[in-house]
Amino acid sequence: MIDEFVYLAVVLDLFTRKCIGWKLGRNIDTQLTLTALDRAIEKRWTPSLQGLIHHSDQGVQYASNQYVDLLKEHDFQISMSRKGNPYDNAFVESFIKTLKYEEVYLNEYETFSDALENIGRFIDDVYNKKRLHSSLGYKSPDDFEREVNINILT
Repeated sequence: MIDEFVYLAVVLDLFTRKCIGWKLGRNIDTQLTLTALDRAIEKRWTPSLQGLIHHSDQGVQYASNQYVDLLKEHDFQISMSRKGNPYDNAFVESFIKTLKYEEVYLNEYETFSDALENIGRFIDDVYNKKRLHSSLGYKSPDDFEREVNINILT
């Protein structure tokens, strides 16, 4: 069983409930969160998203100059939780709870690579593609996203 702490940074699209950027690492630092944000921007960025609200907790990694500069570079509005108030970040807290109960607590990872592979599989193949959300009309984030894109185009 893995005997070290690992940390997960995620970026969720609150409209589709999809995890659009994530990074698992051994250190909770700016690079961890920057990688998750970079992946989200790479998947989603278009100029029409300027003014989008980016919400996070008050971790120093989210308040770092590098992280804030990347948000400003893309004209995101920056929003942070109030100190000690997890309810401000309820969507991410709910995602983490789901990940823990439906993946992490059910497995014993032997190595960091094992944890990375299994958590990545859960996020990309189960949570985004198969897991149904009542707020999405009991559709997965991917299915909901496809439906919305089709409706927007027609």
